[in-house]
Amino acid sequence: MGKNTSVKRKKAAPAASLLSKDEITTLFSRLKAERPEPTSELVHTDPYTLLVAVVLSAQATDAGVNKATKELFRVAPTPDKMVALGEEAVREHIKTIGLYRNKAKNVVALSQQLIDEYQGEVPPSREALEKLPGVGRKTANVVMNVAFGEKTIAVDTHIFRVSNRTGLAPGKDPLAVELMLEKVVPDDFKLHAHHWLILHGRYVCVARKPKCPDCVIADLCRYGAKTEPAGLVLDKG
Repeated sequence: MGKNTSVKRKKAAPAASLLSKDEITTLFSRLKAERPEPTSELVHTDPYTLLVAVVLSAQATDAGVNKATKELFRVAPTPDKMVALGEEAVREHIKTIGLYRNKAKNVVALSQQLIDEYQGEVPPSREALEKLPGVGRKTANVVMNVAFGEKTIAVDTHIFRVSNRTGLAPGKDPLAVELMLEKVVPDDFKLHAHHWLILHGRYVCVARKPKCPDCVIADLCRYGAKTEPAGLVLDKG
C-alpha cells in the first residue's frame, strides 16, 4: 500500500444501477451479521507495527507479510530499533515479499522521520502520514481506521471490485470509489465498512469466479454474471 503503487486492474464492468439507500443498509447489516467485529488480518501490536505492515503489504498478501514481519518485529518493534537494524538487515527479513528492496528503504526512512518529527510516535493525521516515505492515501486510511478508530475507507483491489460489481459505489478509480463510499455508507457502519468489504472481496466476491451461491448479498448485487452452485444445470426451456 505504498505511495507509488496505484492498483493496476481491468476496467470494472459497470453496474446496472446503484443500490438504493435501503439496500445499502441491508447490505451492511448482513455483512455485519457475518462478521460482527472484523479486524485487520495484518499482524501488529501497535500503530507503528501496523504502519510498517501496511507499507509492506503493497503487491503482497497479508499472509506473506505476516510471515516476513514475525521475526522483523521481534528484533525491531520500534522506530529506533528499525533504524538501528538498518536497511540491509531489513531487506533480509522481508526479501520473500514483492518490491522488498524499495520497501526496506522506505521502512527505515519513515522510521527515521517518525523519530525526527514525532518523537517516534505515529501521527494520528492522514496528512502527516502521507508525508512519510512509502505512505500514500490508502495506507494512511488503513492506519487511521485500524490504529486510531477513524471512519476512513481505504480502497484496495477487493473493495474496488465489490463496490463496482454490486452497484454500491461504482467508480473509475480507487479515489472515486472512496469518495462515493463516504457518501453512501451509513454512518453506523462506516467504522468497519473497510474490513467488511475487503474481507467479502477476499473470500467471497473473488476476482475470477465469485462465490455467488455463498454470498449473503447476492440478491442485492447488480453483478450480471453471477456464478451458480456447483453441479447445477439450468433449465433453458
